[in-house]
Amino acid sequence: MDLDGTLLRTDLLHESILLLLRVKPLCLFLLPFWLFRGKARLKREVARRVRIDAAFLPYDPRVIEYLRTTKARPRVLCTAADELLARPVADHLQLFELTLASDGQRNLEGRAKAEALVERFGERGFDYTGNSPADMFVWPHARRARVVNAPTALARRAAAVTEVESHWPSTASRPAAWLKAIRPHQWLKNLLVLAPLLAAHRFTDPVAASQALLAFAAFSLCASGVYLLNDLLDLPSDRRHPRKRQRPFAAGALPVLHGLIAAPLLAASGFALAWLCSPAFLLVLVVYYSATLAYSLHFKTVHMLDVLLLAGLYTIRIVGGAVAIGVPLSFWLLAFSMFLFLSLAMLKRYTELHGLSTAGITQAAGRGYAGDDLPLLQSLGGSAGYLAVLVLALYINSAESVELYSRPQLLWLLCPLLLYWVSRAWSLVRRGRMHDDPVVFAATDRVSLVVAALFAAVVLGAI
Repeated sequence: MDLDGTLLRTDLLHESILLLLRVKPLCLFLLPFWLFRGKARLKREVARRVRIDAAFLPYDPRVIEYLRTTKARPRVLCTAADELLARPVADHLQLFELTLASDGQRNLEGRAKAEALVERFGERGFDYTGNSPADMFVWPHARRARVVNAPTALARRAAAVTEVESHWPSTASRPAAWLKAIRPHQWLKNLLVLAPLLAAHRFTDPVAASQALLAFAAFSLCASGVYLLNDLLDLPSDRRHPRKRQRPFAAGALPVLHGLIAAPLLAASGFALAWLCSPAFLLVLVVYYSATLAYSLHFKTVHMLDVLLLAGLYTIRIVGGAVAIGVPLSFWLLAFSMFLFLSLAMLKRYTELHGLSTAGITQAAGRGYAGDDLPLLQSLGGSAGYLAVLVLALYINSAESVELYSRPQLLWLLCPLLLYWVSRAWSLVRRGRMHDDPVVFAATDRVSLVVAALFAAVVLGAI
């Protein structure tokens, strides 16, 4: 039985390198030197420095069921993964009598794996389950083959050299998995770049509108790249989460290596669009990407600093929108967004923590929060939302609003609308009825959409 891509819907070498770069990023410079000494040595050096919890890896249930029901003995885990990573998997499953793996000197892949199996069990003395073209070195020496998570073409090639007992193609839909991974619904957050366009009443200016839309596209591509990278860095904690473990990379629906390639490509595409918008906007996008990367790598684990940074990332989008169309930054808009999005960031943390507490988990994996923090998050988050209403009220009474609006008195209707929405959101989260992403909640909740429509109607009426 092969391990990577067969028993597991992932590759332990890619995952271990990713984990190593997260906990010891300077080891990036050592990887080429280890690889120069051979792939087996690279695997051993990486495996010595990381620990992957075998209990939470994405196993293929079809293969697990086969191992549990087969009467064939001995059951052998034969993998090119390093023994330091393969052994914990075998110990966790308790389904194998023998484990053969790379040992730091010999890379047990392809021809080397075939030689090891023939040496131990003889020519045609074993059945072999695999998923990779490299397994074509093994199947000619096997009595029977099982082809798992591989295309029909590979099963046909295996059938040409041995009897194929079964072929279990991948059940994951790659297009659907990619669509889920890049999270296009999260692009709703990037509509914030249009806020300065609307606040400055320049939405009828075709040049300004096109620049704002270009900025929206640049933020969206860059954000999708960040989401992929964040999911890759969060694999261990996501797999412990009752809902996040279904994310494409955590569940093994997408290869980790593909994500490592796609993430920088998406970010680079966003930067290219930003340059077309303006060099100043490109600088803002670079700041956004750097801050998001810092959040993913470290600050998401820092108590309270994480929600401040999340709120700041929302506000950077507004700054980017102003820079893209060349309008001055509004103090009122920045202050309002900071308090409102701090409230939403705390609401997001409260929802995650409340869900874990309900499931009997007292500590959020990969976060700096525990169940005891729920009352504090509720208090601070609700207060931040009300401070946003206060800033809005002060703006309505300012000289700037009188200058921009012909009927500024109508804007006072916005305050009770926002008070109602913030109060209702925190009431729902307290009852456990809030989606753990407030953006998804706002976009799908009927009452929120009605409040947004009334908000827009009041603003248009005041112009």
